[in-house]
This record gives sequence, C-alpha cells and structure tokens, in this order.
Amino acid sequence: MTTGMVIGRRLAYLAPLAIFGILAVYFAWGLNPDRDPRALPSVMIDQPVPEFALPPIAGMDGPGLSAADLRTGEVTLVNFFASWCVPCRLEHRVLIELATQDKVRLFGINYKNKPEEARAWLAELGNPYGRIGADTTGRVGIDWGVYGLPETFIIDRSGRIRYRRAGQIDQQTLNETIRPLIRELSQ
Repeated sequence: MTTGMVIGRRLAYLAPLAIFGILAVYFAWGLNPDRDPRALPSVMIDQPVPEFALPPIAGMDGPGLSAADLRTGEVTLVNFFASWCVPCRLEHRVLIELATQDKVRLFGINYKNKPEEARAWLAELGNPYGRIGADTTGRVGIDWGVYGLPETFIIDRSGRIRYRRAGQIDQQTLNETIRPLIRELSQ
C-alpha cells in the first residue's frame, strides 16, 4: 500500500467527522436562544425608499401610495399586509392603537390580495391607514426586500428607511422599539 493510499483512507474516515462538526456549529448558531430570528438584516436600512406608485385598492375611495408620499418631512410607518395573513390580523389592533393614540402617519401596502377580500378585512377590523397602495403583483414588495408578511418599515423625515420589522408587531415591540424610534426620528 502506498503512502498516498494510506493518507486517502485516513481522510475518508475524517470526512464524516468534519461534516458532522460543521453541521453541529451551524445548528448551535441557529438554536442560540439569544439570537432573535426576526432580527434579519436588510440592505434597505439607511437607503431611500424605492421608487414606486401604487393605485388604491380597487373599489376603495382615496389615493393610492407612492414614494413621494414618504418624502414629506414626517416620520411614517409603512406596513405590508394582506387579508390572508394570520399574523397581520393579530397585529392589526396594535396598528389601530398606534394610529389613533400616537397620531403616527401609518400607510399600508396591501400585498398580493384580492381587492374584495382586502376591503372586507378592513371593514371588519378597521382601517388604521392614512393611505393604502395595492401591490397586486408583489413587485413593490420585492423592491423593498419583503419576503413574508407582515413587514413594517419606519421611514424618516427625509424618506430613508430606518427600521424594518419582519413579523408581527406586538405590544412589547411597539412600546420598547417602535415608539422610542419614532420619537427619536421626529426630533
């Protein structure tokens, strides 16, 4: 047996051990209890909002939503939602509270939703949004980097994205993260 064959055999025995070690490290990182799975990085943070112009939900009165509406010198929340999204339903009462109690500018983007279902959902749960754009194709969501619903963005007074929340906004997130950031950006 040559030296090369002996080395090759030893490497063959070590390969599964190396693969196991790599997988163990990967899963240990993923299962770390200190890691927030919703704290996903976004390349859009500190970038201007993407250019877009959306019509309103078909059958609803009022204007749609465009990038120009987010560059008005006011801090604004933009919430991507849909009637078929269960977490959207769960966070909706928090959005109503934010819009009514805090008088925050809150705009919605209805994502890949049938107009009649979106209208019925808003009629049932209430409409916290000052404006709603209908992203029926999902193109605007792609431009914003949306990968699931709900997603909420905080836009500063100059029209730059300063925060992204992937997933439902609960009361704790509202009180500990969103309200303080809105106050800070509004000064």
